[in-house]
Amino acid sequence: MNDSPSTRRFAVVGNPVKHSRSPAIHEAFGRQTGIPLRYGLLESPLDGFARSVDGFFAEGGWGLNVTVPFKEEAHALCGTGLSERARLAGAVNTLWMQDGGLRGCNTDGVGLLADIARQGIDVAGKRVLLIGAGGAAKGVLFPLLEAGCARLRIVNRSAGRAQGLKDHLDAQLAEHAGKVSAGALDRAEGEWDIVINATSSSLAGEAPAIAGARYAPGALAYDMMYGPHPTPFLVQARAAGAGHVADGLGMLVEQAAEAFFIWNGVRPDAGPVLAHLRSRMQGR
Repeated sequence: MNDSPSTRRFAVVGNPVKHSRSPAIHEAFGRQTGIPLRYGLLESPLDGFARSVDGFFAEGGWGLNVTVPFKEEAHALCGTGLSERARLAGAVNTLWMQDGGLRGCNTDGVGLLADIARQGIDVAGKRVLLIGAGGAAKGVLFPLLEAGCARLRIVNRSAGRAQGLKDHLDAQLAEHAGKVSAGALDRAEGEWDIVINATSSSLAGEAPAIAGARYAPGALAYDMMYGPHPTPFLVQARAAGAGHVADGLGMLVEQAAEAFFIWNGVRPDAGPVLAHLRSRMQGR
């Protein structure tokens, strides 16, 4: 298919990317907003990310989404062209060119907060348990704090990595340091209003072995992973007394909507796209 001169070209870059739902999401946003675009898959060699990015933009590309394992490399590649969200997160999932320079942002936290709000829950004043200390956790830590959560505890299989994430926060946003604590998975004790699984344990068919955590009445359990059936973490959470459960498909669509807005200056409606994706995933 030949593109018209007005067609904007986007892609998701990662390794692997064949599984990505981003093309379907952004093409739906394009139809919804009337913006002509083409969205592709760019599988980059593990040792060739910078070349892949340079080549895409040199050929007239408009914007890139970045997925594993390149989010931290994308952060380094942007140099001084980072948004505040990306600078704080230490990771980039959205790239574009502006004034001749590469720009980067992280939309994961915006996506998570928007989807939590979709569940009818306000993060402000809530006690939050964040499971995991990798790139997914880094992307949402600061937005959760800036949304006004009352307390945030980071737990991880490696207590050292959890503490490292807290140390990063202390250095970047000292005013929030008193709200945050860190420890190993078996030190998740306390009662929590929101429990977020930012690990990939559900992909392995497992739930994280958090010990001592209790769900407050009406609490939300949120898994960043998703699938046609409840994830192992969400099954565990229901059994442990969570009042609400949600997977990460909504976060995926909402973070894409924020990237679309950054690139095109138009904010799409994520709701219909999410409903369509959910229906297809469940075979309806």
